[in-house]
Amino acid sequence: MSISRRQLLGRGALVSAGTLAATSGLEALLAAPSGAERPSGDERPSGDERPSGDERAANPLFPPLVSAPNALLALPEGFSYEVVAISGETDIHDGTGKLIGKTPERPDGTTAVELGSTLRLIQNHEAGAGSPQPVPHVEGTVYDAGLLGGGCTVIETTRAGHRLSQWVGLSGTASNCAGGPTPWGSWLTCEETEARAGTGTLTKDHGYVFEVFAERPGKQSPLPIKAWGRAPHEAVVIEPSRERVYLTEDASGPTGLLYRWTAPAGYRLKPYIANSLKDNDGTLDALVVLTGDGSVLPDLAYVTAAQIGRPFATRWKTVPDRHASTTSLRKQFAAGEVTHSKKLEGAWGDSKGMYFVASFAFGASDLPADATKHDGQLWYYDYASQTLTLMAYFPYSEKLHVESPSWEQALGLSLDLAFDGPDGCHVSPYGSLILTEDGNTANHMLSWSRETGAQAIVRNQIVLEQSALGGNVYSEMTGPTFSPDGTVLFGNVQEPGHVFAIRGPWQKYLG
Repeated sequence: MSISRRQLLGRGALVSAGTLAATSGLEALLAAPSGAERPSGDERPSGDERPSGDERAANPLFPPLVSAPNALLALPEGFSYEVVAISGETDIHDGTGKLIGKTPERPDGTTAVELGSTLRLIQNHEAGAGSPQPVPHVEGTVYDAGLLGGGCTVIETTRAGHRLSQWVGLSGTASNCAGGPTPWGSWLTCEETEARAGTGTLTKDHGYVFEVFAERPGKQSPLPIKAWGRAPHEAVVIEPSRERVYLTEDASGPTGLLYRWTAPAGYRLKPYIANSLKDNDGTLDALVVLTGDGSVLPDLAYVTAAQIGRPFATRWKTVPDRHASTTSLRKQFAAGEVTHSKKLEGAWGDSKGMYFVASFAFGASDLPADATKHDGQLWYYDYASQTLTLMAYFPYSEKLHVESPSWEQALGLSLDLAFDGPDGCHVSPYGSLILTEDGNTANHMLSWSRETGAQAIVRNQIVLEQSALGGNVYSEMTGPTFSPDGTVLFGNVQEPGHVFAIRGPWQKYLG
């Protein structure tokens, strides 16, 4: 997400299931049945098998965040953090142990893989050409030799999250924002760009998904997965069947789409995807959400808190040219053919479906005239029923979205409760979600479940800069991911880049 978003604005509050809000001009159609009955309570999509609401109610809520003097993070009582990497300070090597530089800037999407007696974090760096702290080119990891910018590094830690070393996994790519894990333990990293060869020093087209492994550079394969399309991709989820893939797009002019790739008959995804898929294998489609009368919902911003928990029927429409040879993917459809959304960001799947977020929708130039402004939406797509359900809603407040030099004082004790801009998304080993904020003031990591709603579990206290209006500006939090055993939560502050291992009684509050 662009640095220009990090201005001192007000914040909205999260609306949970059952809360009603004013609807838009499509109220009648949105309220009508859309091909699937509205589920209630435990029938709503909840992903992996997990305790019921009554059983989860026994788990206590997280304590308030405590801000210790000079601490980089505010945490609940009983929790602690350790710094794992700092951009421009900690060392990285070439995979053989030879030091080649310092940790690259702007850490973003991350996964944690258990390998032998250690953990390995495969981590994106959302950097572009001209980056002051780029991902260095290392033989066996380079996609575009003409680009020194983004990519991925691999951070090795103990099982408790103590840093051991760091090396390059992918280089020569741009704006590696989010991505997603594979069932076999690699990481899919997405380029949030659609820059073409010949732009500046670029020698290859960009806007692809790449697979990165937890192993050293000699085991990497820096090849784009062209069958999945070329677009400013944000995140990617593999369906458990290994026959379908879902990709979010963070774009504007027009806003982005949700895509689904379906494998050719008889093919199941496996390690080294780009080596086994041809450029035109399978089918790439864009999401179409249907209203009550079967017409196409033009934008997810029309859906408000009044529709929380109600599934919308969907269908899919094939992308004419997945390679965007002359026209961006999202521009290949006429108005009303597919469903757009502003700020489609993080996504993560479970055994039954996938969660994804739309970080915010406001700004007249980015929305249909009668759509509804909001600070964030959390969605769930059910694989079997092919329905899309709004799970949580972050309403927009015109009054709060006014720059103020005294926002910290005005918010006071509400600081930890005013959430907006959901961005990163991770399904924890406990079944609940971990979300990160790229919001307007303080930025958090949040725990979210249907039973508890959103709770602040971490707050970034690293001041990025001072606003001209007199307040602090805080960078977004990114890359939430638990260790496979659920004991360590890793997360990042993007600027200045910090990677943290956070420990505490997670089982008590999430189990």
